[in-house]
Amino acid sequence: MANLNIDNIKERTYDAIVIGSGISGGWSAKELTERGLKTLVLERGRDVKHNVDYPTTNMMPWEFKHRGQIPQEIQKENPVVSRCYAFREDAQHFFVKDKEHPYVQEKPFDWIRGYQVGGKSLLWARQTQRWSEFDFEGPARDGFAVDWPIRYKDLAPWYSHVEKFAGISGNKDGLAELPDGEFLPPIELTCVEKHFKEQVAQHYKNRHVIIARCAHITEQQPIHAEQGRAQCQHRTLCQRGCPFGGYFSSNASTLPWAARTGKLTLRPNSVVHSIIYDETKGKATGVQVIDALTKEAVEYYAPIIFVNAAAINTNLILLNSKSNRFQNGLGNDNGLLGKYVAFHNYRARISGEYDGFLDSTTKGRRPTSGYIPRFRNVYKQETDFLRGYAAGFDGGRYNETSHDGLGASLKEKLAETNLGPWRVGSHMMGETIPKESNYVALDPTLKDEWGMPQLKISIDYDNNDEKMIADFFEQLTEMYTKAGFKNIQTHDSKQAPGLDIHEMGGVRMGRDPKTSLLNEWNQLHACKNVFVTDGACMTSTSTQNPSLTYMALSARAVDYAVKNLK
Repeated sequence: MANLNIDNIKERTYDAIVIGSGISGGWSAKELTERGLKTLVLERGRDVKHNVDYPTTNMMPWEFKHRGQIPQEIQKENPVVSRCYAFREDAQHFFVKDKEHPYVQEKPFDWIRGYQVGGKSLLWARQTQRWSEFDFEGPARDGFAVDWPIRYKDLAPWYSHVEKFAGISGNKDGLAELPDGEFLPPIELTCVEKHFKEQVAQHYKNRHVIIARCAHITEQQPIHAEQGRAQCQHRTLCQRGCPFGGYFSSNASTLPWAARTGKLTLRPNSVVHSIIYDETKGKATGVQVIDALTKEAVEYYAPIIFVNAAAINTNLILLNSKSNRFQNGLGNDNGLLGKYVAFHNYRARISGEYDGFLDSTTKGRRPTSGYIPRFRNVYKQETDFLRGYAAGFDGGRYNETSHDGLGASLKEKLAETNLGPWRVGSHMMGETIPKESNYVALDPTLKDEWGMPQLKISIDYDNNDEKMIADFFEQLTEMYTKAGFKNIQTHDSKQAPGLDIHEMGGVRMGRDPKTSLLNEWNQLHACKNVFVTDGACMTSTSTQNPSLTYMALSARAVDYAVKNLK
């Protein structure tokens, strides 16, 4: 019997374990298996195979029972996830419904989740901007958070590494505040966007309008063909899963690549309860898993563990990983685990109209838009708030119909379509300042259906955010006016944090174990064989979409972990 037990343990022992199969988890798995490590990937949700499990990907609008809309009864049952722009009839099966994994909102927080193989990489908006030296230096220079233990030069080669494999469309813009990358051909700006670009360049020294960089294959390279991925078809149905693999997802790219090495074991329906810490060895030895369907517990073992469960769930797992050595969560000697969580402020929007270019319009679709990189407090502190904001910029013409009349006259008018004026719009992506008062913690009494504590979330805006919103409205109104736009209107959505889906922190990187949880290689200071490379590791948020940085950090940390193991 003893030998049988040893054999059973051997069957559950791997060279590495990755918790989570989303953007960062997929990259961790790819890099580990490529280096020859037998790797187990644990995913709490169901299996989703590329092309096999995209049930709506080729459906026509009339094939949906509700023409794409979510029925009112489903909206009432799901007030949180229903606020997400992508939660529609064609993609609702990729989202976690409100009752499926409850949490406690000490303050309003819209936690948007995707529990399946591939995670939210099936649903993300695919915007991919590098961080700059200004972003990594920000906390040290501006006196918030703690100093990042790395700088742009440390991550630059890893940005290049992941960009070439993932396929990033963009233009070489030569901006210090937004470094160039390894780009496929850029997608084109519309004529009114080009007009705005020219007007901004004419009136401002350090403000720019560019085409946003995005994870879409605009020109297939050999590495993409080898992955079985084709050129983006500009369907803009990405949230359904792309049958062409035209945009980057774990399902189309990193996970199949890892599988073909023969070193990958993928186990869906595996809710990670906690990481097992061996006090005699002074390191983590494995993970405890609850089967999502049977609720049975099982343990898996490995000398290297990567935690890529997405920022908030990564905090949850580490907080729940308790032992005599770590009574408040794995690696939590300083009591900061779960604290200093930050996000991106998406509340502010501005719109306008332009009377020109009435002889032109757009044709077809595109999976990105214009982009205004951060221009506030870049080279010096110039406002009464810390840090700054980036902004999207989109300009297009749309068919308009009249709803006047009744009966036959109404039908006739509805059948007539006329192009309206050029309409422009921007949304703010503001950097929020990490604060100890913004935290996640384990609820002392409430449990979920897998026996784990429910997560308690207490995250809110502050006065810095309000000042930033006011400045965005003021500056973008001025820029719109100089460009000749009219009917300029501003809007504050007042949406709760979380709907940005860019939550970061709680397990932040830093130089000092007294003020941070992770070192420069994304290792827990107090448990060196556990690595965190998803959004939980972020010390600050900057203004850029963060997923590209998670990819680069994951690849860099795996390289270090494997070399260190050997």
